[in-house]
Amino acid sequence: MAVRKRPVSNLLGLAVLGLLLEQPMHPYEMAATLRERNKDTSFKVRTGSLYDVVEALVRAGWIAEHSTERAGRRPERTVYAHTDLGREEFMSWLDELVRTPVKEYPSFLAAVSYLGALGPERAVQALRERIARLDEQIEEARRARTAVLDQQTPRLFVIELEYALTMAEAERDWARRIVAEIHDGTLAWPELTTKEGREVWTDQDETEDKTDTRTEKQQV
Repeated sequence: MAVRKRPVSNLLGLAVLGLLLEQPMHPYEMAATLRERNKDTSFKVRTGSLYDVVEALVRAGWIAEHSTERAGRRPERTVYAHTDLGREEFMSWLDELVRTPVKEYPSFLAAVSYLGALGPERAVQALRERIARLDEQIEEARRARTAVLDQQTPRLFVIELEYALTMAEAERDWARRIVAEIHDGTLAWPELTTKEGREVWTDQDETEDKTDTRTEKQQV
């Protein structure tokens, strides 16, 4: 299924459209609500970026000015609401994102593809540090999820925290397995050697076999 090109593709726009399903809001209230609900774990919430996204949604005809309000001496604020088109586009965009896996390029995946270049010792050190940081993130996510659910918030409304927690736990457990395999030698670590005038990666087991063979010949 081809991914449809939309006039607004920033996922923060999806968050704005989702909030406006509940009630009209001004951008400052949107940002505050997203942070209060820990949505900043799912979306990159920056006040300046949010205002830019709101303007883009207005240009696309997905939201429109609903009213203006003033609190004390603060400047007048514009409150926005869904248009009929915006509601339709939100549902279509959301449905597409749930249905269609999108090829993403996480930085950790890119780094793991070259893990061998670090060498066993440094790779273990780096992975252990990542594991420690993931442990901290996992505990923080658990606390945040518990705090939200304790407020009688329906689980469905914070299910993205559950997904993020599951993914972080899976990544941590994988890193732990790799560290264990490096230690017990289960994960073979090729070495860069010179062969026929060029550098090639040689399996560690193959290198050890050749060394053993030379040793046996010398003993004979």
